[in-house]
Amino acid sequence: MFKRALKRMLELIHQRSYVMTLHAEEEMSLDDLSVFDIERVILTGMIIERQRDTITLEWKYRVRGETLDGSTAECVVKMGPTGKLVFITVYTL
Repeated sequence: MFKRALKRMLELIHQRSYVMTLHAEEEMSLDDLSVFDIERVILTGMIIERQRDTITLEWKYRVRGETLDGSTAECVVKMGPTGKLVFITVYTL
């Protein structure tokens, strides 16, 4: 499910074409995650849910995958208006 969206996310990670929101960076710090952990979550992950933002009406995706140490984490991402992948939040499970 959502194969095309995940394929695009993988391409953007490989191109390093993504941005982190301030909230995502704060959550990474709280969970002791690096940007490499977050990249790996997308590279090893699967989309487990697609949500519609009630304010902007944009689609956002919950992606669950593995960090560098093999633990499970999730990212909530969307495709930004500039074509970059936007990390909204990240957290470990």
